[in-house]
Amino acid sequence: MGNFFRLVFASLIGSLLSFVFAILLFFIIAIGMVSGLKDPKVAEVKANSVLHLDLGYPIAERTNKDFFSNFDFSSLDGEAKLGLKDIIKNIQKAANDDNIKGIYLELGTMPNGLATIESIRNELIRFKESGKFIVAYGEVVTQKAYYLASAADEVYLNPVGYLELKGFSAQLTFFKNMLDRLEITAQVFYAGQFKSATEPFRYDHMSEPNRKQVTEYLTDVYGQFITNIAASRKMQYNELDSIVYNLAIRQPEDAVKYKLVDELIYFDQLQAKLAEKTGKDKAEDLEFISLGKYDNSPGKKIDFKSDKIAVLYAEGNIVDGDGEEDNIGSARFRRALQDIREDDDIKALVIRVNSGGGSALASEIMLREINLIKDKGIPVIVSMGDVAASGGYYIACYADTIVAQPNTITGSIGVFGLLPDMGGFFNNKLGVTFDTVKIGKFSDFGDITRPLTAEEFSILQTGVDTIYLKFKRRVAEGRGMTVEYVDSVGQGRIWTGVQALDNGLVDVLGGIDIAINIAKDKAGLENYRTVDYPKQKDPFAKLFDSGGDEVEARFMKMQLGQYYPMWLKMKELKNIPSGVQMRMPYMMEVY
Repeated sequence: MGNFFRLVFASLIGSLLSFVFAILLFFIIAIGMVSGLKDPKVAEVKANSVLHLDLGYPIAERTNKDFFSNFDFSSLDGEAKLGLKDIIKNIQKAANDDNIKGIYLELGTMPNGLATIESIRNELIRFKESGKFIVAYGEVVTQKAYYLASAADEVYLNPVGYLELKGFSAQLTFFKNMLDRLEITAQVFYAGQFKSATEPFRYDHMSEPNRKQVTEYLTDVYGQFITNIAASRKMQYNELDSIVYNLAIRQPEDAVKYKLVDELIYFDQLQAKLAEKTGKDKAEDLEFISLGKYDNSPGKKIDFKSDKIAVLYAEGNIVDGDGEEDNIGSARFRRALQDIREDDDIKALVIRVNSGGGSALASEIMLREINLIKDKGIPVIVSMGDVAASGGYYIACYADTIVAQPNTITGSIGVFGLLPDMGGFFNNKLGVTFDTVKIGKFSDFGDITRPLTAEEFSILQTGVDTIYLKFKRRVAEGRGMTVEYVDSVGQGRIWTGVQALDNGLVDVLGGIDIAINIAKDKAGLENYRTVDYPKQKDPFAKLFDSGGDEVEARFMKMQLGQYYPMWLKMKELKNIPSGVQMRMPYMMEVY
Protein backbone atom coordinates (compact mmCIF):
# COMPACT_ATOMS: atom_id res chain seq x y z
CA MET A 1 0.00 0.00 0.00
CA GLY A 2 2.88 2.34 0.81
CA ASN A 3 4.25 1.83 -2.69
CA PHE A 4 0.84 2.63 -4.13
CA PHE A 5 0.67 5.97 -2.31
CA ARG A 6 4.23 6.81 -3.33
CA LEU A 7 3.29 6.09 -6.94
CA VAL A 8 0.17 8.24 -6.73
CA PHE A 9 2.11 11.05 -5.04
CA ALA A 10 4.83 10.90 -7.70
CA SER A 11 2.21 11.01 -10.45
CA LEU A 12 0.54 14.04 -8.88
CA ILE A 13 3.88 15.83 -8.58
CA GLY A 14 4.67 14.98 -12.19
CA SER A 15 1.29 16.24 -13.38
CA LEU A 16 1.67 19.42 -11.35
CA LEU A 17 5.12 20.10 -12.79
CA SER A 18 3.83 19.46 -16.31
CA PHE A 19 0.96 21.89 -15.69
CA VAL A 20 3.34 24.56 -14.35
CA PHE A 21 5.63 24.05 -17.34
CA ALA A 22 2.68 24.38 -19.74
CA ILE A 23 1.54 27.63 -18.06
CA LEU A 24 5.10 28.96 -18.20
CA LEU A 25 5.40 28.01 -21.86
CA PHE A 26 2.08 29.74 -22.62
CA PHE A 27 3.26 32.83 -20.72
CA ILE A 28 6.48 32.99 -22.73
CA ILE A 29 4.59 32.54 -26.00
CA ALA A 30 2.09 35.23 -25.05
CA ILE A 31 4.78 37.69 -24.06
CA GLY A 32 6.69 36.82 -27.21
CA MET A 33 3.60 37.48 -29.31
CA VAL A 34 3.02 40.83 -27.64
CA SER A 35 6.66 41.77 -28.10
CA GLY A 36 7.07 40.26 -31.53
CA LEU A 37 3.76 41.36 -33.03
CA LYS A 38 4.08 44.92 -31.85
CA ASP A 39 4.14 47.29 -34.75
CA PRO A 40 7.85 47.66 -35.46
CA LYS A 41 7.72 51.43 -35.58
CA VAL A 42 10.37 53.22 -37.54
CA ALA A 43 12.84 54.57 -35.00
CA GLU A 44 13.13 58.34 -34.87
CA VAL A 45 16.72 59.54 -34.99
CA LYS A 46 16.84 62.97 -33.44
CA ALA A 47 19.30 65.60 -34.60
CA ASN A 48 22.79 65.45 -33.07
CA SER A 49 22.32 61.89 -31.79
CA VAL A 50 25.05 59.52 -30.65
CA LEU A 51 24.87 55.89 -31.74
CA HIS A 52 25.41 53.66 -28.69
CA LEU A 53 27.26 50.41 -29.41
CA ASP A 54 27.13 47.78 -26.66
CA LEU A 55 28.61 44.62 -28.13
CA GLY A 56 29.16 42.60 -24.98
CA TYR A 57 27.25 39.52 -26.15
CA PRO A 58 28.03 36.53 -28.41
CA ILE A 59 27.63 37.95 -31.92
CA ALA A 60 26.18 35.59 -34.49
CA GLU A 61 26.71 36.01 -38.23
CA ARG A 62 23.05 36.96 -38.74
CA THR A 63 20.52 38.67 -36.50
CA ASN A 64 18.06 36.23 -35.00
CA LYS A 65 14.71 37.69 -36.07
CA ASP A 66 12.92 35.36 -33.66
CA PHE A 67 11.18 37.62 -31.12
CA PHE A 68 11.75 34.94 -28.45
CA SER A 69 15.46 35.67 -28.70
CA ASN A 70 14.71 39.20 -27.49
CA PHE A 71 12.54 38.13 -24.57
CA ASP A 72 13.70 39.53 -21.25
CA PHE A 73 11.88 39.06 -17.94
CA SER A 74 13.03 42.50 -16.82
CA SER A 75 11.55 44.32 -19.80
CA LEU A 76 9.00 44.00 -22.54
CA ASP A 77 11.00 46.30 -24.75
CA GLY A 78 13.61 43.73 -25.68
CA GLU A 79 15.78 44.87 -28.57
CA ALA A 80 17.32 42.58 -31.10
CA LYS A 81 20.89 41.52 -30.43
CA LEU A 82 22.17 42.24 -33.90
CA GLY A 83 24.29 39.81 -35.85
CA LEU A 84 27.58 40.81 -37.47
CA LYS A 85 25.96 41.58 -40.82
CA ASP A 86 23.53 44.10 -39.29
CA ILE A 87 26.10 45.63 -36.95
CA ILE A 88 28.28 46.50 -39.92
CA LYS A 89 25.29 47.66 -41.98
CA ASN A 90 24.21 50.08 -39.24
CA ILE A 91 27.71 51.49 -38.74
CA GLN A 92 27.80 52.16 -42.48
CA LYS A 93 24.34 53.72 -42.31
CA ALA A 94 25.39 55.96 -39.40
CA ALA A 95 28.38 57.25 -41.36
CA ASN A 96 25.97 58.74 -43.91
CA ASP A 97 23.25 59.83 -41.46
CA ASP A 98 23.33 63.58 -40.81
CA ASN A 99 21.50 63.04 -37.50
CA ILE A 100 24.28 60.84 -36.12
CA LYS A 101 27.22 62.91 -34.89
CA GLY A 102 29.32 60.07 -33.58
CA ILE A 103 29.53 56.70 -31.84
CA TYR A 104 29.76 55.88 -28.15
CA LEU A 105 31.37 52.46 -27.78
CA GLU A 106 30.54 50.88 -24.42
CA LEU A 107 33.33 48.60 -23.26
CA GLY A 108 33.30 45.53 -21.05
CA THR A 109 33.66 41.85 -21.76
CA MET A 110 33.59 40.72 -25.37
CA PRO A 111 32.87 36.99 -25.74
CA ASN A 112 33.58 36.85 -29.46
CA GLY A 113 36.25 35.52 -31.79
CA LEU A 114 39.05 37.75 -33.00
CA ALA A 115 37.91 37.71 -36.63
CA THR A 116 34.45 38.97 -35.65
CA ILE A 117 36.03 41.78 -33.64
CA GLU A 118 38.39 42.51 -36.53
CA SER A 119 35.46 42.99 -38.93
CA ILE A 120 33.75 45.47 -36.60
CA ARG A 121 37.01 47.27 -35.82
CA ASN A 122 37.75 47.74 -39.52
CA GLU A 123 34.27 49.15 -40.06
CA LEU A 124 34.76 51.61 -37.20
CA ILE A 125 38.01 52.78 -38.80
CA ARG A 126 36.13 53.35 -42.06
CA PHE A 127 33.41 55.19 -40.12
CA LYS A 128 35.97 57.77 -38.97
CA GLU A 129 36.55 58.74 -42.60
CA SER A 130 33.15 60.47 -42.39
CA GLY A 131 34.70 62.98 -39.99
CA LYS A 132 32.48 61.84 -37.11
CA PHE A 133 33.87 60.88 -33.72
CA ILE A 134 34.13 57.57 -31.89
CA VAL A 135 34.48 57.66 -28.12
CA ALA A 136 35.04 54.46 -26.10
CA TYR A 137 34.42 54.12 -22.35
CA GLY A 138 34.46 51.24 -19.91
CA GLU A 139 34.76 50.20 -16.29
CA VAL A 140 36.26 46.72 -16.60
CA VAL A 141 37.71 46.35 -20.09
CA THR A 142 38.98 43.00 -21.38
CA GLN A 143 41.76 42.95 -23.95
CA LYS A 144 39.43 41.86 -26.75
CA ALA A 145 37.21 44.84 -25.92
CA TYR A 146 40.25 47.10 -25.83
CA TYR A 147 41.33 45.85 -29.25
CA LEU A 148 38.00 47.12 -30.59
CA ALA A 149 38.26 50.33 -28.56
CA SER A 150 41.71 51.14 -29.90
CA ALA A 151 40.03 52.16 -33.17
CA ALA A 152 38.28 55.03 -31.33
CA ASP A 153 39.45 58.64 -31.34
CA GLU A 154 39.36 58.76 -27.54
CA VAL A 155 39.39 55.95 -24.97
CA TYR A 156 38.30 56.57 -21.37
CA LEU A 157 38.35 54.37 -18.27
CA ASN A 158 36.55 54.61 -14.94
CA PRO A 159 38.91 55.96 -12.22
CA VAL A 160 38.51 52.73 -10.23
CA GLY A 161 38.13 50.51 -13.27
CA TYR A 162 40.50 47.99 -14.81
CA LEU A 163 42.07 47.55 -18.24
CA GLU A 164 43.19 44.01 -19.02
CA LEU A 165 46.27 43.74 -21.23
CA LYS A 166 48.16 40.57 -20.43
CA GLY A 167 48.90 38.73 -23.68
CA PHE A 168 47.16 35.73 -25.19
CA SER A 169 46.65 32.23 -23.89
CA ALA A 170 44.68 29.32 -25.27
CA GLN A 171 43.07 26.76 -23.01
CA LEU A 172 41.97 23.31 -24.12
CA THR A 173 39.70 21.15 -21.98
CA PHE A 174 40.63 17.47 -21.49
CA PHE A 175 38.31 14.66 -20.39
CA LYS A 176 40.69 11.68 -20.29
CA ASN A 177 40.89 11.45 -16.49
CA MET A 178 37.11 11.77 -16.16
CA LEU A 179 36.60 8.96 -18.68
CA ASP A 180 39.18 6.82 -16.85
CA ARG A 181 37.33 7.25 -13.58
CA LEU A 182 34.10 6.28 -15.30
CA GLU A 183 35.92 3.34 -16.92
CA ILE A 184 35.07 4.56 -20.42
CA THR A 185 37.74 4.08 -23.08
CA ALA A 186 37.75 6.35 -26.12
CA GLN A 187 38.89 4.24 -29.08
CA VAL A 188 40.38 6.80 -31.46
CA PHE A 189 41.34 6.74 -35.15
CA TYR A 190 42.93 9.77 -36.77
CA ALA A 191 44.96 10.96 -39.74
CA GLY A 192 47.37 13.88 -39.34
CA GLN A 193 49.96 14.40 -36.59
CA PHE A 194 48.41 17.77 -35.72
CA LYS A 195 44.83 16.46 -35.73
CA SER A 196 44.23 17.22 -32.09
CA ALA A 197 40.44 17.08 -31.97
CA THR A 198 40.61 13.70 -30.22
CA GLU A 199 43.33 14.67 -27.74
CA PRO A 200 40.87 15.58 -24.97
CA PHE A 201 39.80 11.92 -24.98
CA ARG A 202 43.33 10.45 -25.33
CA TYR A 203 45.49 12.65 -23.08
CA ASP A 204 45.28 14.90 -20.05
CA HIS A 205 47.51 17.50 -21.75
CA MET A 206 48.48 18.76 -25.20
CA SER A 207 50.76 16.68 -27.39
CA GLU A 208 53.96 18.37 -28.54
CA PRO A 209 52.72 18.82 -32.16
CA ASN A 210 49.52 20.37 -30.85
CA ARG A 211 51.40 22.66 -28.48
CA LYS A 212 53.60 23.72 -31.40
CA GLN A 213 50.68 24.65 -33.67
CA VAL A 214 48.76 26.46 -30.92
CA THR A 215 51.91 28.39 -29.93
CA GLU A 216 52.53 29.46 -33.52
CA TYR A 217 48.87 30.42 -33.98
CA LEU A 218 48.89 32.55 -30.81
CA THR A 219 52.22 34.16 -31.74
CA ASP A 220 50.79 35.26 -35.09
CA VAL A 221 47.50 36.67 -33.76
CA TYR A 222 49.32 38.33 -30.86
CA GLY A 223 51.62 40.06 -33.34
CA GLN A 224 48.61 41.34 -35.28
CA PHE A 225 47.01 42.49 -32.01
CA ILE A 226 50.07 44.51 -30.96
CA THR A 227 50.71 45.90 -34.45
CA ASN A 228 47.17 47.22 -34.92
CA ILE A 229 46.79 48.70 -31.44
CA ALA A 230 50.21 50.34 -31.68
CA ALA A 231 49.28 51.91 -35.02
CA SER A 232 45.98 53.25 -33.70
CA ARG A 233 47.50 54.63 -30.48
CA LYS A 234 50.59 55.96 -32.30
CA MET A 235 53.03 53.80 -30.37
CA GLN A 236 56.02 51.66 -31.28
CA TYR A 237 55.52 47.89 -31.49
CA ASN A 238 58.29 47.09 -28.99
CA GLU A 239 56.98 49.67 -26.55
CA LEU A 240 53.48 48.18 -26.48
CA ASP A 241 54.78 44.61 -26.51
CA SER A 242 56.81 45.34 -23.37
CA ILE A 243 53.79 46.88 -21.64
CA VAL A 244 51.63 43.85 -22.36
CA TYR A 245 54.32 41.22 -21.73
CA ASN A 246 55.15 42.64 -18.30
CA LEU A 247 51.53 43.35 -17.30
CA ALA A 248 52.45 47.00 -16.81
CA ILE A 249 48.77 48.04 -16.64
CA ARG A 250 47.96 47.10 -13.04
CA GLN A 251 46.13 50.21 -11.84
CA PRO A 252 43.84 52.60 -13.76
CA GLU A 253 46.50 55.28 -13.60
CA ASP A 254 48.91 52.99 -15.44
CA ALA A 255 46.61 52.96 -18.47
CA VAL A 256 46.92 56.76 -18.72
CA LYS A 257 50.65 56.72 -17.94
CA TYR A 258 51.33 54.38 -20.85
CA LYS A 259 48.98 56.30 -23.18
CA LEU A 260 46.56 53.45 -23.71
CA VAL A 261 43.73 55.47 -22.18
CA ASP A 262 43.27 59.20 -22.64
CA GLU A 263 41.75 60.02 -19.26
CA LEU A 264 40.15 58.50 -16.17
CA ILE A 265 36.58 59.79 -15.86
CA TYR A 266 33.19 58.80 -14.48
CA PHE A 267 30.19 58.19 -16.70
CA ASP A 268 28.62 61.60 -15.96
CA GLN A 269 31.87 63.23 -17.09
CA LEU A 270 31.75 61.15 -20.26
CA GLN A 271 28.21 62.38 -20.88
CA ALA A 272 29.41 65.96 -20.51
CA LYS A 273 32.14 65.37 -23.10
CA LEU A 274 29.66 63.80 -25.51
CA ALA A 275 27.22 66.64 -24.98
CA GLU A 276 29.93 69.11 -25.89
CA LYS A 277 30.78 67.14 -29.03
CA THR A 278 27.16 67.18 -30.15
CA GLY A 279 26.57 70.85 -29.40
CA LYS A 280 24.39 70.31 -26.32
CA ASP A 281 24.49 72.69 -23.38
CA LYS A 282 23.78 70.02 -20.76
CA ALA A 283 24.46 66.30 -20.46
CA GLU A 284 20.75 65.80 -19.81
CA ASP A 285 20.03 66.92 -23.37
CA LEU A 286 22.28 64.24 -24.86
CA GLU A 287 20.48 61.98 -27.35
CA PHE A 288 21.60 58.35 -27.41
CA ILE A 289 20.13 55.79 -29.78
CA SER A 290 20.93 52.12 -29.26
CA LEU A 291 22.09 49.88 -32.06
CA GLY A 292 18.94 47.76 -31.77
CA LYS A 293 16.64 50.75 -32.18
CA TYR A 294 18.79 52.33 -34.87
CA ASP A 295 18.36 49.16 -36.89
CA ASN A 296 14.69 50.18 -37.30
CA SER A 297 15.52 53.63 -38.61
CA PRO A 298 15.23 54.27 -42.35
CA GLY A 299 18.44 54.04 -44.31
CA LYS A 300 19.26 54.88 -47.86
CA LYS A 301 16.49 53.73 -50.18
CA ILE A 302 17.65 50.79 -52.27
CA ASP A 303 16.06 50.20 -55.65
CA PHE A 304 14.86 46.69 -56.40
CA LYS A 305 17.35 44.76 -58.51
CA SER A 306 16.60 41.53 -60.32
CA ASP A 307 20.22 40.31 -60.35
CA LYS A 308 21.17 38.75 -57.02
CA ILE A 309 24.21 37.59 -55.10
CA ALA A 310 23.28 34.77 -52.72
CA VAL A 311 24.95 34.82 -49.31
CA LEU A 312 24.88 31.43 -47.61
CA TYR A 313 25.58 31.58 -43.86
CA ALA A 314 27.27 28.33 -42.75
CA GLU A 315 27.71 28.78 -38.99
CA GLY A 316 28.14 26.11 -36.32
CA ASN A 317 28.94 22.41 -36.28
CA ILE A 318 28.49 20.45 -39.51
CA VAL A 319 25.96 17.69 -38.84
CA ASP A 320 24.04 15.07 -40.78
CA GLY A 321 20.37 15.63 -41.57
CA ASP A 322 18.46 18.89 -41.17
CA GLY A 323 20.20 20.05 -38.01
CA GLU A 324 19.14 23.20 -36.17
CA GLU A 325 19.48 26.90 -36.90
CA ASP A 326 22.68 27.12 -34.85
CA ASN A 327 24.47 24.42 -36.85
CA ILE A 328 24.99 23.32 -40.46
CA GLY A 329 22.66 20.46 -41.31
CA SER A 330 23.61 18.78 -44.61
CA ALA A 331 20.01 18.20 -45.72
CA ARG A 332 18.89 21.76 -44.97
CA PHE A 333 21.94 23.26 -46.68
CA ARG A 334 21.65 20.91 -49.64
CA ARG A 335 18.13 22.24 -50.24
CA ALA A 336 19.34 25.83 -49.87
CA LEU A 337 22.17 25.26 -52.35
CA GLN A 338 19.77 23.60 -54.78
CA ASP A 339 17.42 26.61 -54.52
CA ILE A 340 20.37 28.90 -55.27
CA ARG A 341 21.38 26.81 -58.29
CA GLU A 342 17.86 26.79 -59.70
CA ASP A 343 17.30 30.56 -59.34
CA ASP A 344 18.29 32.13 -62.65
CA ASP A 345 18.47 35.59 -61.07
CA ILE A 346 21.33 34.52 -58.79
CA LYS A 347 24.57 35.43 -60.55
CA ALA A 348 27.09 34.68 -57.79
CA LEU A 349 27.33 32.88 -54.44
CA VAL A 350 29.19 34.00 -51.33
CA ILE A 351 29.49 31.36 -48.60
CA ARG A 352 30.16 32.80 -45.16
CA VAL A 353 31.84 29.99 -43.20
CA ASN A 354 32.15 30.14 -39.42
CA SER A 355 32.63 26.50 -38.48
CA GLY A 356 35.19 24.21 -36.93
CA GLY A 357 33.81 21.31 -38.95
CA GLY A 358 31.97 18.11 -38.07
CA SER A 359 30.59 15.22 -40.08
CA ALA A 360 32.71 14.15 -43.06
CA LEU A 361 29.64 12.81 -44.86
CA ALA A 362 27.70 16.05 -44.39
CA SER A 363 30.69 18.07 -45.61
CA GLU A 364 30.93 15.96 -48.77
CA ILE A 365 27.20 16.32 -49.47
CA MET A 366 27.45 20.10 -49.35
CA LEU A 367 30.67 20.22 -51.37
CA ARG A 368 28.89 18.28 -54.12
CA GLU A 369 26.12 20.90 -54.28
CA ILE A 370 28.68 23.72 -54.34
CA ASN A 371 30.42 22.06 -57.26
CA LEU A 372 27.10 21.80 -59.14
CA ILE A 373 26.65 25.55 -58.71
CA LYS A 374 30.13 26.14 -60.15
CA ASP A 375 29.33 23.83 -63.06
CA LYS A 376 26.46 26.16 -63.92
CA GLY A 377 28.95 29.00 -64.34
CA ILE A 378 28.06 30.77 -61.09
CA PRO A 379 31.17 32.13 -59.32
CA VAL A 380 31.55 30.93 -55.73
CA ILE A 381 33.45 33.03 -53.18
CA VAL A 382 34.08 31.97 -49.58
CA SER A 383 34.32 34.46 -46.72
CA MET A 384 35.80 33.01 -43.53
CA GLY A 385 34.74 34.21 -40.09
CA ASP A 386 36.31 33.35 -36.73
CA VAL A 387 36.81 29.72 -37.74
CA ALA A 388 36.76 27.90 -41.07
CA ALA A 389 38.69 24.78 -40.26
CA SER A 390 38.59 21.06 -40.98
CA GLY A 391 35.08 20.41 -42.36
CA GLY A 392 34.70 24.19 -42.50
CA TYR A 393 37.67 24.29 -44.87
CA TYR A 394 36.45 21.23 -46.78
CA ILE A 395 33.26 23.01 -47.88
CA ALA A 396 35.35 26.06 -48.85
CA CYS A 397 38.08 24.41 -50.90
CA TYR A 398 36.26 24.46 -54.28
CA ALA A 399 35.59 28.20 -54.15
CA ASP A 400 36.95 30.43 -56.91
CA THR A 401 38.35 32.76 -54.25
CA ILE A 402 38.76 32.29 -50.49
CA VAL A 403 38.77 35.40 -48.28
CA ALA A 404 39.79 35.26 -44.60
CA GLN A 405 40.50 37.71 -41.84
CA PRO A 406 44.15 37.83 -40.70
CA ASN A 407 43.18 36.16 -37.40
CA THR A 408 40.75 33.57 -38.78
CA ILE A 409 41.48 30.00 -37.64
CA THR A 410 41.58 27.85 -40.76
CA GLY A 411 43.17 24.73 -42.22
CA SER A 412 43.05 21.70 -39.87
CA ILE A 413 42.99 19.43 -42.92
CA GLY A 414 42.67 16.08 -41.18
CA VAL A 415 40.17 13.41 -40.15
CA PHE A 416 39.34 11.38 -37.06
CA GLY A 417 36.89 8.80 -35.77
CA LEU A 418 35.98 7.87 -32.22
CA LEU A 419 34.08 4.96 -30.72
CA PRO A 420 33.70 4.66 -26.92
CA ASP A 421 34.09 1.36 -25.10
CA MET A 422 31.67 1.67 -22.18
CA GLY A 423 31.75 -1.93 -21.00
CA GLY A 424 33.64 -1.13 -17.80
CA PHE A 425 31.27 1.73 -17.01
CA PHE A 426 28.16 -0.39 -17.43
CA ASN A 427 29.56 -3.39 -15.57
CA ASN A 428 31.61 -1.85 -12.75
CA LYS A 429 29.78 1.43 -12.17
CA LEU A 430 26.17 0.52 -12.93
CA GLY A 431 26.17 -3.24 -12.46
CA VAL A 432 24.78 -3.77 -15.96
CA THR A 433 26.07 -6.66 -18.05
CA PHE A 434 25.41 -7.78 -21.62
CA ASP A 435 25.37 -11.10 -23.41
CA THR A 436 25.27 -11.35 -27.19
CA VAL A 437 24.37 -13.98 -29.77
CA LYS A 438 26.19 -13.43 -33.10
CA ILE A 439 25.54 -14.72 -36.57
CA GLY A 440 28.32 -13.25 -38.66
CA LYS A 441 31.85 -12.33 -37.63
CA PHE A 442 31.16 -8.58 -37.62
CA SER A 443 27.46 -8.62 -36.75
CA ASP A 444 28.05 -6.59 -33.56
CA PHE A 445 30.69 -4.33 -35.12
CA GLY A 446 30.42 -0.94 -33.40
CA ASP A 447 29.07 -2.32 -30.11
CA ILE A 448 30.03 0.20 -27.40
CA THR A 449 29.82 -2.38 -24.60
CA ARG A 450 33.12 -4.06 -25.54
CA PRO A 451 36.53 -3.10 -26.92
CA LEU A 452 37.23 -3.39 -30.62
CA THR A 453 39.21 -6.32 -31.93
CA ALA A 454 42.49 -5.63 -33.75
CA GLU A 455 40.80 -6.38 -37.07
CA GLU A 456 37.89 -4.02 -36.34
CA PHE A 457 40.31 -1.31 -35.28
CA SER A 458 42.21 -1.74 -38.56
CA ILE A 459 38.98 -1.45 -40.56
CA LEU A 460 38.06 1.84 -38.89
CA GLN A 461 41.57 3.29 -39.19
CA THR A 462 41.62 2.38 -42.89
CA GLY A 463 38.31 4.21 -43.30
CA VAL A 464 39.75 7.32 -41.66
CA ASP A 465 42.88 7.16 -43.82
CA THR A 466 40.74 6.81 -46.95
CA ILE A 467 38.68 9.88 -46.11
CA TYR A 468 41.82 11.86 -45.28
CA LEU A 469 43.18 11.00 -48.73
CA LYS A 470 39.88 12.16 -50.27
CA PHE A 471 40.10 15.39 -48.23
CA LYS A 472 43.59 16.07 -49.59
CA ARG A 473 42.49 15.32 -53.14
CA ARG A 474 39.50 17.65 -52.84
CA VAL A 475 41.74 20.48 -51.61
CA ALA A 476 44.35 19.75 -54.29
CA GLU A 477 41.70 19.83 -57.01
CA GLY A 478 40.01 22.96 -55.68
CA ARG A 479 43.19 24.89 -54.99
CA GLY A 480 45.30 23.71 -57.95
CA MET A 481 47.88 22.01 -55.73
CA THR A 482 49.50 18.60 -55.58
CA VAL A 483 48.27 16.10 -53.03
CA GLU A 484 51.79 15.99 -51.58
CA TYR A 485 51.78 19.75 -51.00
CA VAL A 486 48.34 19.63 -49.37
CA ASP A 487 49.66 16.92 -47.05
CA SER A 488 52.57 19.17 -46.10
CA VAL A 489 50.22 21.98 -45.02
CA GLY A 490 47.59 19.53 -43.80
CA GLN A 491 48.17 16.86 -41.15
CA GLY A 492 45.37 18.49 -39.15
CA ARG A 493 47.38 21.68 -38.58
CA ILE A 494 45.59 24.98 -37.92
CA TRP A 495 46.72 28.26 -39.50
CA THR A 496 45.85 31.90 -39.12
CA GLY A 497 44.49 33.74 -42.14
CA VAL A 498 47.91 35.38 -42.65
CA GLN A 499 49.69 32.02 -42.54
CA ALA A 500 47.08 30.47 -44.84
CA LEU A 501 47.61 33.27 -47.35
CA ASP A 502 51.33 32.47 -47.34
CA ASN A 503 50.81 28.73 -47.88
CA GLY A 504 48.08 29.12 -50.50
CA LEU A 505 45.05 27.91 -48.54
CA VAL A 506 43.59 31.44 -48.71
CA ASP A 507 43.65 34.00 -51.55
CA VAL A 508 42.73 37.36 -50.01
CA LEU A 509 42.60 38.93 -46.53
CA GLY A 510 39.47 40.83 -45.57
CA GLY A 511 35.86 40.60 -44.49
CA ILE A 512 32.63 39.57 -46.15
CA ASP A 513 32.39 42.96 -47.90
CA ILE A 514 35.56 42.10 -49.81
CA ALA A 515 34.11 38.71 -50.72
CA ILE A 516 30.88 40.27 -52.04
CA ASN A 517 32.85 42.77 -54.14
CA ILE A 518 34.90 39.93 -55.63
CA ALA A 519 31.68 38.03 -56.40
CA LYS A 520 30.21 41.12 -58.04
CA ASP A 521 33.27 41.58 -60.25
CA LYS A 522 33.49 37.91 -61.23
CA ALA A 523 29.79 37.91 -62.16
CA GLY A 524 30.16 41.21 -64.08
CA LEU A 525 27.44 42.93 -62.07
CA GLU A 526 26.86 46.65 -61.68
CA ASN A 527 23.45 46.62 -60.01
CA TYR A 528 22.51 43.78 -57.70
CA ARG A 529 21.04 42.90 -54.33
CA THR A 530 22.08 40.27 -51.82
CA VAL A 531 19.74 37.53 -50.60
CA ASP A 532 20.43 35.41 -47.52
CA TYR A 533 20.31 31.62 -47.27
CA PRO A 534 19.22 29.37 -45.69
CA LYS A 535 15.92 31.05 -44.93
CA GLN A 536 15.34 31.52 -41.21
CA LYS A 537 12.56 29.46 -39.69
CA ASP A 538 9.27 30.92 -38.60
CA PRO A 539 9.68 31.48 -34.81
CA PHE A 540 6.43 29.76 -33.87
CA ALA A 541 7.23 26.73 -36.01
CA LYS A 542 10.69 26.58 -34.48
CA LEU A 543 9.32 26.73 -30.95
CA PHE A 544 6.77 23.97 -31.41
CA ASP A 545 9.10 21.79 -33.50
CA SER A 546 11.64 21.79 -30.69
CA GLY A 547 9.17 21.57 -27.80
CA GLY A 548 10.75 22.09 -24.38
CA ASP A 549 14.30 22.21 -25.78
CA GLU A 550 13.73 25.72 -27.15
CA VAL A 551 12.37 26.99 -23.81
CA GLU A 552 15.26 25.35 -21.95
CA ALA A 553 17.74 27.03 -24.29
CA ARG A 554 16.11 30.45 -23.74
CA PHE A 555 16.32 30.10 -19.95
CA MET A 556 19.93 28.95 -20.08
CA LYS A 557 20.89 31.86 -22.34
CA MET A 558 19.34 34.33 -19.91
CA GLN A 559 20.97 32.73 -16.87
CA LEU A 560 24.44 32.03 -18.30
CA GLY A 561 24.92 34.96 -20.68
CA GLN A 562 28.42 34.81 -22.17
CA TYR A 563 28.95 31.34 -20.62
CA TYR A 564 26.08 29.81 -22.60
CA PRO A 565 28.39 28.47 -25.36
CA MET A 566 30.37 26.55 -22.70
CA TRP A 567 27.12 24.96 -21.49
CA LEU A 568 26.39 23.87 -25.06
CA LYS A 569 29.83 22.28 -25.26
CA MET A 570 29.21 20.37 -22.05
CA LYS A 571 25.89 19.12 -23.43
CA GLU A 572 27.74 17.74 -26.43
CA LEU A 573 29.76 15.45 -24.15
CA LYS A 574 26.76 13.18 -23.69
CA ASN A 575 27.09 12.44 -27.40
CA ILE A 576 30.78 11.76 -27.95
CA PRO A 577 31.27 12.26 -31.72
CA SER A 578 30.73 9.04 -33.63
CA GLY A 579 31.47 8.28 -37.25
CA VAL A 580 34.25 9.91 -39.25
CA GLN A 581 34.67 13.56 -38.30
CA MET A 582 36.44 16.61 -39.71
CA ARG A 583 36.80 18.89 -36.70
CA MET A 584 39.36 21.36 -35.42
CA PRO A 585 40.87 21.08 -31.88
CA TYR A 586 38.09 20.57 -29.38
CA MET A 587 36.99 23.46 -27.16
CA MET A 588 40.01 25.75 -27.68
CA GLU A 589 39.34 29.11 -26.04
CA VAL A 590 41.67 32.06 -26.74
CA TYR A 591 41.92 34.68 -23.97
